[in-house]
Amino acid sequence: MLKQIEKHILKIEKYKADSIESIEHFRIEYLGKKGVLNDLFLAFKNIPSEEKKEFGQALNKLKIKAQEKVEILQKHFTEKKSLKNREIDLTMSAEPLPLGSRHPLSIVKNDIIEIFSRLGFTISEGPEIEDDWHNFSALNLPEEHPARDMQDTFFIQRNPDTLLRTHTSSVQVRFMENNKAPIRTISPGRVFRNEAISARAHCIFHQIEGLYIDENVSFADLKQTLLHFAQEFFGEETKIRLRPSYFPFTEPSAEVDISCNICKGKGCNICKYSGWVEILGCGMVDPNVLDNCGIDSKKYSGFAFGMGIERITMLKYQVKDLRLFFENDIRFLEQFKHA
Repeated sequence: MLKQIEKHILKIEKYKADSIESIEHFRIEYLGKKGVLNDLFLAFKNIPSEEKKEFGQALNKLKIKAQEKVEILQKHFTEKKSLKNREIDLTMSAEPLPLGSRHPLSIVKNDIIEIFSRLGFTISEGPEIEDDWHNFSALNLPEEHPARDMQDTFFIQRNPDTLLRTHTSSVQVRFMENNKAPIRTISPGRVFRNEAISARAHCIFHQIEGLYIDENVSFADLKQTLLHFAQEFFGEETKIRLRPSYFPFTEPSAEVDISCNICKGKGCNICKYSGWVEILGCGMVDPNVLDNCGIDSKKYSGFAFGMGIERITMLKYQVKDLRLFFENDIRFLEQFKHA
């Protein structure tokens, strides 16, 4: 029996494999349930007691040799296959390919979302093709309301009740219709208005609108939320001021300015030498809007705000022409590679 084991050890040491399949056959031959080692272990109980120690040591040596041989061969073929897969591709460029960059609007949008997410605001989205109810009527803009002229709308020709949304407030309407108060959500998205394209305006742009509805929500809550956002985004030294304004879906309404982060309030061409730059509109949600969306306006109150992502991006990166965001000029986009 000992001589038989020695023969197997020599066979294992001399064995050479030519494929993964042959290694597997070798493993089964020696280490399988019906293999050589299993038969020898079964024969072990019939060995005389005085020979068991020597036989057991030889048997263990055979087992270790077989296991090591299988591991070495498997590793060799795995590395060989890996090297084969890493063969040089002669069609590849000799020059290293530069990494791309995120679009500045995406960078700013994600930064804004992150700030409000830390305040507990969730993200809500809705369709870009809307109906009249969600885009206008539910927001306190009945059919003959003169404020509709504030937004020159793209209507779908075959159906005058269908249009490209002019603001993401339509998403807020849908969210209020399908969720119970308290509500705390922001709605980022693309919007469309029939405007002449210039350095400061475009027919396509991006907004983020926020909505907070709960019991006893006050204008002070709105102001503190926007102050927190401004200082998180533009810097701790940033100040805000609120100017009375008009929006059909909020009452009272306000425009929000921040102290110019370029000249620190001293006056420059960016802020038109006023020391202040407008960034968004806001106000307390009109009770009619809450009632239109199935929320009890006698029990709940809330505030809403909306900002243009392009405007915020222009302020942050001092971009003077809004059209650059849509031209996909690689020279312009590469400036934001490390932003």
